[in-house]
Amino acid sequence: MADEKHLTKIATLVYALQAAGFLLPPLVWIVAVIVDYVKKDDAAGTWLESHFRWQIRTFWWALLWGVIGGVLLLVLVGYLVLAANAVWIIYRIVKGWLRLAERRAVS
Repeated sequence: MADEKHLTKIATLVYALQAAGFLLPPLVWIVAVIVDYVKKDDAAGTWLESHFRWQIRTFWWALLWGVIGGVLLLVLVGYLVLAANAVWIIYRIVKGWLRLAERRAVS
């Protein structure tokens, strides 16, 4: 198992990549989720495990709602879906990052 300090840095990096995904190409989101999948087993059984799970779920749900919103752009309601998705993603990043800074699990 990797040490807690190292895993905390990795989780911080992933939150930063997710936040940067609003300004940079979507590739940063893919890199972030790959890092999560690679390191999640190292965090198993620790309070950090919840952060890796949280980040992975954020990616997949955001992708799902992004695709749904993209399809619904054809009927204009997609703009609302995409805006709500963006707010939800920001909430997840902020909540997770704050909990990480407090050295607490996220749920």
